[in-house]
Amino acid sequence: MPGKPGKQRKAGQAARFTTIKVRLDPTPDQAALFEKTFGCCRYIWNQMLSDQQRFYEETGVHFIPTPAKYKNAAPFLREVDNQALIQEQNKLAQAFRSFFKDPAAFRHPKFKRKKDDRDSFTACNHLFDSGPTIYITRSGIRMTKAGIVRARFSRRPQAWWKLKRITVEKTRTGKYYCCILYECPGKPPEPVVPRPEATVGLKYSMRHFYVDDTGAMADPPCWLKQSQEKLARIQEKLARMEPGSQNYEEAVRKYRLLHEHIANQRRDFLHKESSRIANSWDAVCMRADPLREMSKDPMRSRAAESGYRAFRELLRYKLERQGKPLILLDRYAPTTRTCSVCGEVREGISYRENTWTCAGCGTVHRREVNAARNIKAQGLAQYFGKSA
Repeated sequence: MPGKPGKQRKAGQAARFTTIKVRLDPTPDQAALFEKTFGCCRYIWNQMLSDQQRFYEETGVHFIPTPAKYKNAAPFLREVDNQALIQEQNKLAQAFRSFFKDPAAFRHPKFKRKKDDRDSFTACNHLFDSGPTIYITRSGIRMTKAGIVRARFSRRPQAWWKLKRITVEKTRTGKYYCCILYECPGKPPEPVVPRPEATVGLKYSMRHFYVDDTGAMADPPCWLKQSQEKLARIQEKLARMEPGSQNYEEAVRKYRLLHEHIANQRRDFLHKESSRIANSWDAVCMRADPLREMSKDPMRSRAAESGYRAFRELLRYKLERQGKPLILLDRYAPTTRTCSVCGEVREGISYRENTWTCAGCGTVHRREVNAARNIKAQGLAQYFGKSA
């Protein structure tokens, strides 16, 4: 049945995408269908990747077969939503495109294993004369094959939002979630020209998460540290237990639940802090610190676990939605060693030093605050230099 043509966006409107994540409460039959779909997606990915590799070795040509090729030999593929299988082909094709474009940044696609891979599948929404294939109801989400699955909505979409696709995933603790992607037409935001008094510079801090150019600090909430200490105690108990025993399995279940709880706490902190900054300032200046490389230093081994990179990406899209810029400095910019008063660069400063005195003007600097001030000054100079 042919699909209806989509509505054209009005002149001056821009497409913006937003995602609503909901908790699913599937029935036993629906949960069994989800599990079968997860397995079919892994199976079709591995089959297509295997055939692609064999075809490339024999002919030297890159080719990915369609999921329809495997349905006669594997009839169980017909029991799940066909859209989930098609999206696996699209994901594999995108993975190869990324790899061919930049092999240094993207690895070659590899086979999926149940114990290593995240259980998830994606399905696109299609509009037919009889209606859309996926839509939300008062109490749940209508999906192909599964019917209406009960869901808990933290917020509802606006009436003019267009549902594009859904991604159903299962966590290690056995919870089901659905990420609903919407297209939200609207006018593009007016670009905001940053003013020095309405611009903030942020410096990554091992002690305080970040420090800004005014000296304000953002410390993760105390309950996050309490959860991490509790996690360490569970790990100590696991190390003394016999793997496979009933007590061991119960401790593993608690361990996974606590890990999920800590991830939610960190995500909540990052979203709230990034929203506060994006709403309060016209522009944000940061340095593109390589946290993964920084974490190789034994003294800064937890840098990659802080969530600062995710915080940077959250700031990016939240500022873009308001027409505000996120200004990133080069990772090697000497912001810590430069005096924010006279500009003299000091050699040999260590990140272990909390304060230092400028030999040129005699100003006593707090290391991280001074760096944040330099990040702001150099960021504004970089922005207006490019704008000019």
